[in-house]
Amino acid sequence: MKSRNVLLAVGFALLFNFKSMAQTTGDQTGAWYMYFFNTTFKESPWGLQGDLQYHSWNKTDDMEQLLFRAGLTYKPKKASVKFTLGFANITFGQQGKDHTSKVENRIYQEILFPIKLSRRFYTTHRFRYEQRFVADQDFRTRFRYIIFLNVPLNKTNLEKGAIYLAFYDELFLNGEKNIGNEQGVEIFDRNRTYAGLGYLIKNDLKIQLGGMRQIANLSNRNQFILSLHHSL
Repeated sequence: MKSRNVLLAVGFALLFNFKSMAQTTGDQTGAWYMYFFNTTFKESPWGLQGDLQYHSWNKTDDMEQLLFRAGLTYKPKKASVKFTLGFANITFGQQGKDHTSKVENRIYQEILFPIKLSRRFYTTHRFRYEQRFVADQDFRTRFRYIIFLNVPLNKTNLEKGAIYLAFYDELFLNGEKNIGNEQGVEIFDRNRTYAGLGYLIKNDLKIQLGGMRQIANLSNRNQFILSLHHSL
């Protein structure tokens, strides 16, 4: 019971820290609303996964980004690793009253594998390589690595009725510095750190509420995040 209370206190402290950062740095806090899905073709090792995301500069109607991503997955039998080949379409909006937008298309490949560290600590590692086609820029690539950590509080396993702490940290690295039209970027693109609280509505459906701190070359932002995760 004591360890559970400690974990719960840590989770709420981290969430409070995101609010504090927004107040002390003066950054405007935005909101992300996300739906993730995955499925397999019956007993086949093949499947599909993807996500639909709406990002707002404020909390609702000032669109920062609209993203749709979907990929074909392959999970070898008797192995936990999963491979994905996918495509993403992203529309970027300007902040405020400027309603102009630009579009980016991506092809991506990723490897995802879970590692359970103990009875309660579930980690997942994901490596993603993106080929980016951005309006008014040269062809670009980007490398991404993320580690997820989920810790159930009221149950030992992540199963129906479980309340859990959710953490992740993701690093983005650009493959090129010269992106065309005399424009340049740094190799370091951004880093995202997230802490949230999740609940398994069913074994194949869970919801998360949390906060994220994004540190990038051009700006740093805090994000409120609400996400739904669905295994079909």
